[in-house]
Amino acid sequence: MDKEKSNGSQSGKNKPRRLRIKRSSTKENNRTSQTQEESSPPPYQSKLQSLFAQIEKEFQKLHHQNQELHEKVDILTEKYEQLVANGVDKSDSKIPTYNDSYAGLDTNDFYSKGNKKQSASSLMSQKLKTRYKASTSKLVSSFKIPNSQGGNVFCHMVQKYAGHKDGIWDLDSQKTNSFLIGTASADRTAKLWNAETGQCLITYMAHNGSVNSIRFHPTEPLACTGSGDGNAHIWKIPPLSDVRSRSPQGNSDSPAGSGEDDLEDEGEGTDNQQIMKIKHSSVEFSQHEGPIAVADWWENGSQIVTASWDRTVKLWDVEKATAFYTMEGHELEITHASTHSSHKLIVTSSQDTTFRLWDFRQPYMHSVNVFQGHTDTVTSAVFTTKADHVVSGSDDRTVKVWDLKNMRSPLTTIRLDSAINRLSLSPAQNIIAIPHDNRHVRLYDLAGNRMSRLPRRHRQGHRRIVCATCWHDDTNTNKPVNLLTAGFDKQILGWKVGF
Repeated sequence: MDKEKSNGSQSGKNKPRRLRIKRSSTKENNRTSQTQEESSPPPYQSKLQSLFAQIEKEFQKLHHQNQELHEKVDILTEKYEQLVANGVDKSDSKIPTYNDSYAGLDTNDFYSKGNKKQSASSLMSQKLKTRYKASTSKLVSSFKIPNSQGGNVFCHMVQKYAGHKDGIWDLDSQKTNSFLIGTASADRTAKLWNAETGQCLITYMAHNGSVNSIRFHPTEPLACTGSGDGNAHIWKIPPLSDVRSRSPQGNSDSPAGSGEDDLEDEGEGTDNQQIMKIKHSSVEFSQHEGPIAVADWWENGSQIVTASWDRTVKLWDVEKATAFYTMEGHELEITHASTHSSHKLIVTSSQDTTFRLWDFRQPYMHSVNVFQGHTDTVTSAVFTTKADHVVSGSDDRTVKVWDLKNMRSPLTTIRLDSAINRLSLSPAQNIIAIPHDNRHVRLYDLAGNRMSRLPRRHRQGHRRIVCATCWHDDTNTNKPVNLLTAGFDKQILGWKVGF
């Protein structure tokens, strides 16, 4: 016990002492102020005292005026409430409108229905009220944006596609199959969906990083995906009839050519539907030194184009699985790449505020044109159905339409209120679907006229950043879904846009 006590006393001695902050009293503050005043030169003391005195006088005047104004407002409100209680008719011809001048009014000439004299303050309050209504109506009307084509564009959400576990970067629509769409997600998977029913059919799981892009082959049942692991994959899409008919105890032969594909349940957002999982690729391309932003088909599917954060673009032979040409020139990471459907043209966009046109139409001359019309990262650039036109979107909140024959200035500049992500262009109507960071999607034509904005009321629309848009079979007006949008909220939305 004695030892414990001694240890306790020693520990008590070794405890750190609490810091005590002495609060200075008013007398000490006065002393310090007096010493400061005595230390400062006499002319500065007099100037400071005079300035403080003036400030105090001005403050007292403002305080007095403020009190008077409050009293006047209270009196006016009381009189106005009395007039309303007595039942003054606003449509009475004796009450002046906002076009009448207040200077020439005689208060003895205006009376209410209750034979009570109406004061000048009540007349003034009514006049201000009518002027306020007129000005606000004009202001609201000025905010209205005229809708082109007589307001015939309508949009409403038709379908939701839920099943990804992270944000969705890209999506595409298969041209040969009008109800199949594909999505690329940061959860390291790519999924294929039935556009009409919203059912997830296939999940591709062979990438080791975020899947940043997905593109369908123009004619064959193949898909090409680019990933943050620096690799691009080509994988075969099994017949959808086999996907529907297979069961968990089905045969081991895989329609996709890999003997390890299986069918499992994914409960979240898929209504416990059985989804085929593909775990191996048919062809793999891995020569980039950074993440691949986009992998797209070229030359009718015999070649692919990959654009990477390593600032290079590579052309690959699909059969040989080798890169035969590398394009260099961008100073910063490449964000997007797009190929022309009928000409040997490739357009790439970058964080260096430029996008470049790579022309391979002449076999022995490969020209490069640089467009410098944006002031921030160019997030996407796509070709139009018209010859020699490109639409570019940027983080500088503008979308521009360019004529490739004249690179000096854009044909159209659309100024918006938020950064633009991967936009898309409808092949039939040439309408630009613009996804934004502020969760909105806007529709414009190539002339810069606003067509519509996808609604977000009644829990419609995205809850986070919209990353990409894709037009889905807009030539067939009978289809329930013709526009798809995807974002960071882990879902894809299908829209019906009528023209």
